[in-house]
Amino acid sequence: MEYLKCSAQELEQEYASLKKQYEEEKGKGLSLNMARGKPGKAQLDLSLEMLDVINSGSEFVGADGMDCRNYGILKGIEECRELFAEILGVDSDSVMVGGSSSLNMMFDTISCMMTKPVAEGCKPWYEVPDRKFLCPVPGYDRHFGITQYYGFEMIPVPMTENGPDMDIIEKLVADDESIKGIWCVPKYSNPQGITYSDETVRRLAALKPAAKDFRIMWDNAYVIHDVTDTPDELLNIVEECKKTGNEDLPILFCSTSKITFPGAGVAAMAASPNNMKVFTERYNYEVISYDKLNMLRHVKYFGSYQGVLEHMKKHKAVLQPKFEIVLNALDREIAPTATANWTKPNGGYFVSIDVLGGTAKRVVALCKEAGVVLTGAGATYPLGKDPRDSNIRIAPSFPPNDELEAAMKVFCICVKLAACEKILGK
Repeated sequence: MEYLKCSAQELEQEYASLKKQYEEEKGKGLSLNMARGKPGKAQLDLSLEMLDVINSGSEFVGADGMDCRNYGILKGIEECRELFAEILGVDSDSVMVGGSSSLNMMFDTISCMMTKPVAEGCKPWYEVPDRKFLCPVPGYDRHFGITQYYGFEMIPVPMTENGPDMDIIEKLVADDESIKGIWCVPKYSNPQGITYSDETVRRLAALKPAAKDFRIMWDNAYVIHDVTDTPDELLNIVEECKKTGNEDLPILFCSTSKITFPGAGVAAMAASPNNMKVFTERYNYEVISYDKLNMLRHVKYFGSYQGVLEHMKKHKAVLQPKFEIVLNALDREIAPTATANWTKPNGGYFVSIDVLGGTAKRVVALCKEAGVVLTGAGATYPLGKDPRDSNIRIAPSFPPNDELEAAMKVFCICVKLAACEKILGK
């Protein structure tokens, strides 16, 4: 039944039934977690053999002749840079391989531009008192956290089915020199799973910002993370920026965090020579070199880019049923009530659902009380402020499938219960 078309009496009956179901679930003493996009144990087990490719009897010299056990090679070993270059679709000369965290490299990149001009004639960002950053919403809370930490005013830009609203972006950056950048998760965006259309990528590459030091933070975290048999394709922003003369505009990031081990993967960034000159100057003072043994371990294990793609098919086999559990539950339980909308992504790690306006916080609270932990309502907006109180991010990857089914049962009951309360004014 569509709740908004029900009579008060019908909805009261539905509410009473849902309350009974909720109390039954609460009485089970559940302890389930769908809060963050962590790989589950089955995914972590896929890479265990990588731990055996290097041991005390191994050859530790990389392709460039460097003993990977020692200091040196700030930008990472050659063969690892080449591997990430294929993943990102760039030249290996533009790649720097870091530690285990691409988020760390993003934080350092913003930090660098805070203290060092990244374009001739510009000030360090800390000298711009009204500095601003564009934030596509809903989006990744940790991105927003970085710019919040550095005192940026964060300007929400609504996402469309093709990516962030380019009409708004083009007008904003053309008119305001204090806008210094934009966060982007261009393929299978966090949390909606949207892949930017070719037109969106071309329009981003053709931007004419008032600020010469405006930068696109291109976090391609899910670049090869498909979960269906109809994967999305993303246009290469670096090639498009070359066509428009905007080579300095994008700074690309990715990692193996959701390919091998989240706590012990390898991260990388790619940027134009002008940008990289500024960043490596900082890194020269910050670190002598990153973990080259881990870089070598990854290269030896995968062998090639094709080896990475074959490995990702194993992840897909684990993740695809999990996404189906979530989407089937929503189609079965929530669709008939017409109280929410959600995405059906072809990849990534999340399903984004917009529940009835004004009920997201209530849904999350009800779930928590029943033993199901979700990402906090509002987390997908800067400062945690969702103006409609509607968006919730579901992370299917971590729980075993039986626990995921139990969690989705509770979640659907809570979505419907909160909707009834809102409509009935309870």
